[in-house]
Amino acid sequence: MKLEGKIALVTGGTKGIGAATALALAQAGADVIINGRRDDASAEATKHGIEALGRRCELILADCAKPAEATRLVEETVRRFGGLDVMVHSAGGPVNGRLCEITPEQWHGAFDTHVHAIFYLCRAAIPHLRPKREGAVVLVSSTAGIRGVVTNVAYQVAKGAIPQFARALAREWADDNIRVNCVAPGVVRTEFHAAMTDAQRTLNLEHRIPLHSEGTPEQVASVILELVKNDYITGETFTIDGGLTMRIA
Repeated sequence: MKLEGKIALVTGGTKGIGAATALALAQAGADVIINGRRDDASAEATKHGIEALGRRCELILADCAKPAEATRLVEETVRRFGGLDVMVHSAGGPVNGRLCEITPEQWHGAFDTHVHAIFYLCRAAIPHLRPKREGAVVLVSSTAGIRGVVTNVAYQVAKGAIPQFARALAREWADDNIRVNCVAPGVVRTEFHAAMTDAQRTLNLEHRIPLHSEGTPEQVASVILELVKNDYITGETFTIDGGLTMRIA
C-alpha cells in the first residue's frame, strides 16, 4: 500500500508506540487522526510533529473501550478527513495483580481495553474499508501475551487474545483485500515500563533480553509501518523484543 494521501487512525496515538506510529505513517505520506483520552502536552507534541511533516492531523478524544465512543471515533475520522484506509490499535494500559489479587472489575476492564475495543472499532471501520478494496489494520499485542509473566494475569490473557483476533479478521476480510496483522513488543522504553525498578531493569538487560537493550517506540513503529505497506502480509504476529521470547535459558 502506498500511503500518500491515505487516511490513518491510530488509537493510543498521543504517546509511546502509538505516537511513534502516527509520525511514521505521516512521514510515509498519510494524514493521521490520533486518538487518546486526554488532550495533554504529549498529544499536542505529536500533532505538531505530524503537521510539521506537511500532513493533516487532528486529535479526537474517545475511550475506545466504550462501544458508542469507538463508533463515534471512526465516524468522526471519516467525516473530518473523508475516509479511512489504515487503522492501528495501540491504546492500552497495565493491569497488575495475580489471579487472586485482582477484582472481577479489573479482569473485565483488561478485556474492555485490549480486546472489546478492537471488536467495537473494527465493526465500525469495516463499512468504510470494504468499498475501497484495500485496507490495513495492525493490532498491538505484547510478548506478555505469548509467554507467561508473574503478577499480571489479566493483562497477559487479554493481550494473548489479540493475535488470534488478528488471524480471525485476516481470514474473514481477505476477500475484501483488507489485511490484518499484529505486533507483540517486548520491553520498550515507554511510560508503560517506566515503573520498573533498577533491579528489574538490570534483570531484563543482563539476563532476559539476548540483545541486552530495551526497544524504542520507533523500532516498533517501523515494523507496523512495514505491515501497513507490504501488500502480501496478513494474519501474522511479529515480535519486536530483542530476542526475549526465543530464550529457553
